[in-house]
Amino acid sequence: MVNALVVRRNTQLAKAQKALRAAQYVRMSTDLQRYSTQNQAAAIAAYAQQRNLTIVRTYVDEGRSGVRINRRPALAELIKDVQSGNTDFEHVLVYDVSRWGRFQDVDESAHYEFVCKRSGVKVVYCAEQFENDGSLLSSILKNIKRVMAAEFSRELGVKVHTGHCRIASLGYRVGGPLTFGLGREMVDEQQRSKGKLAKGEYKALKIDRVRLRLGSDEEMAVVRWIFQQFVMERKTDVEIARQLNRGSIANHHGRPWTYIMVHSILRNENCIGNLVYNRTSRRLGQTQVNNPDHLWIRSPGVVPPVIDQDLFARAQKIMAERYISIPEDQMLRRLRLTLGRKGRLTTRIIKSAPGLPSVACYIKHFGSLRKAYALIGYQGSRDCEWFDVRDHWSELLSKLAAQVAEALKIDLGIRLNLTDDGAGLARHGSKIISFQVVRRMARRTPNHVALWRAHLRKERTKLCVFLRLKESNKVVQDYVLLPAADTAKPYLTLSDGALARHKAVCADTMNELIRNIEAKFKSSSHAAPSKPTRTNKRRKPCRPKTKNVHARR
Repeated sequence: MVNALVVRRNTQLAKAQKALRAAQYVRMSTDLQRYSTQNQAAAIAAYAQQRNLTIVRTYVDEGRSGVRINRRPALAELIKDVQSGNTDFEHVLVYDVSRWGRFQDVDESAHYEFVCKRSGVKVVYCAEQFENDGSLLSSILKNIKRVMAAEFSRELGVKVHTGHCRIASLGYRVGGPLTFGLGREMVDEQQRSKGKLAKGEYKALKIDRVRLRLGSDEEMAVVRWIFQQFVMERKTDVEIARQLNRGSIANHHGRPWTYIMVHSILRNENCIGNLVYNRTSRRLGQTQVNNPDHLWIRSPGVVPPVIDQDLFARAQKIMAERYISIPEDQMLRRLRLTLGRKGRLTTRIIKSAPGLPSVACYIKHFGSLRKAYALIGYQGSRDCEWFDVRDHWSELLSKLAAQVAEALKIDLGIRLNLTDDGAGLARHGSKIISFQVVRRMARRTPNHVALWRAHLRKERTKLCVFLRLKESNKVVQDYVLLPAADTAKPYLTLSDGALARHKAVCADTMNELIRNIEAKFKSSSHAAPSKPTRTNKRRKPCRPKTKNVHARR
């Protein structure tokens, strides 16, 4: 009886009852604001009580910045639930405009509110002095509030960055991960030590400061050995990392050494006692940029030097000589010369050719190797037409999935949502049906049997729909409906002879495919037991079993 009173998620409610139900969204920027979400929830609860609203859902983003939506999973989940149309509320209660977000583009904030309004869900700001009713006054005030929220984040970012630069100029440590062989020590205003800070710990008082400290003697010996191997022995970063792993030498992360760790040690001026800040910056969640040298904050003599200045300078010179920047026309000229010598071009030839930039460098400058090949008049032997038409097939899969979902909703009353990639249908977060286009493999002779090979994804689904293409790989030949494949192989063969072995059903048209999918759902629902079987049955009382008549007497 208790469970009968619980309204479950996605339950269909009457319109009048749904209008009195609301969800609340609360957000706080940092983990230090311990009672921020509770205060917002209390104000929202008071607002809901005055208007006879019942709060049935809560979306919380704790320690999340309001500048971007990427790292706010609760708001992203709210928008996704609203767009799905399965919400059981018609109001979203937010404390104020700034809690909804401090987006630097006010149109982005308005967009998410418009998404809710389009789906029949109204966003309400409980602590604001205006009603979000779409009137002229509320629209003007709301837009001003959004601009003020964005400007507050921008001004606060400038102030914080200026303060960090000043603290770094005094020789104190400001944020950022540490490299191998360094530690942090917290000091008070009189430079008295208050203990070392472990990984993940930070100072509690604003007047306290953090200073760099060298690690143990064993770690310093490893740092000196790395510089000796790099400068004197002329070993690469990869070779040094492999030798450290062979010697079972632990690093500061407790993981195996990588060439990136070795490279960061070789470039770190902390090894010669300098503290450098503001090499890179990332303002308000934007892309990280490298700052020019005149903006760096360098404080010399912060810690005792581990290696000699001359040895460090020689290491920097070696790394600078390894990186050579050449113009794009020169890159194409070298690629054309390599083509003339080898007669063809592949990734392996590009990697092994001396004086030729890497494959990643060509992709970064020209977008892809195919575009670089086209600029020098070369066409590779690999068939890359599939990459050009994959957008077309993705759109086709999305349309097919939408038609299947609509048919299941109308005919069987089953609600399935389109997945994020558009190539599947899911229910309650779990993927039920997947759709995939399968190309026909090229055969040496026309007498060979037609063969299709489907690559299975890690996330297996109950039903798989494969669109087998014709020999030209431009038109759909038929549709193959397959139950969950119980195979450990990463691929599945879909020839005509293998369909019966896989218990697959082949359909020539889309309507026939939809009928087969509905039949699968009907059979699975009929196979499920309607009533649970009783395991403990009460037995009738009877006489105790004995071995003979005399024992019964």
